[in-house]
Amino acid sequence: MSRRTTGPTTAGAARCTVTVCRGCCCGTAKIPGLDHAGQLAQLRQALPDSAQVRVTGCLDACEHGNVIVVQPSATGRAAGGRPVWLGLVNDADAADDIAAWIAAGGPGLADPPGVLDLYEFTPSRRIRRAVEG
Repeated sequence: MSRRTTGPTTAGAARCTVTVCRGCCCGTAKIPGLDHAGQLAQLRQALPDSAQVRVTGCLDACEHGNVIVVQPSATGRAAGGRPVWLGLVNDADAADDIAAWIAAGGPGLADPPGVLDLYEFTPSRRIRRAVEG
């Protein structure tokens, strides 16, 4: 399992952080029918001021690939927001839903669009600790 990341650690970050798994399964041909590079570009283009979008190696939740973790801003965390793990994000429209939620404030500050409930999952405690720091 690789833990390579791009971008700084985000504990207490002023903006939300969107961590996009691009490890052994996520973002590869193992998950067909989605423009993986296009999904990442779509998130980066939609969220330049609202969130930091970073890529990481395998998050060890392959059964939920493609995985995206939305971490709250410092303000969202102070309001009770916690990281939200989204799995099976294999629909082109999902990036738009994620971006709209974050633009509205993200975890702790805005309710996610109802469709994101279909993607949300709870990873093991070990995996959460490694990513959420």
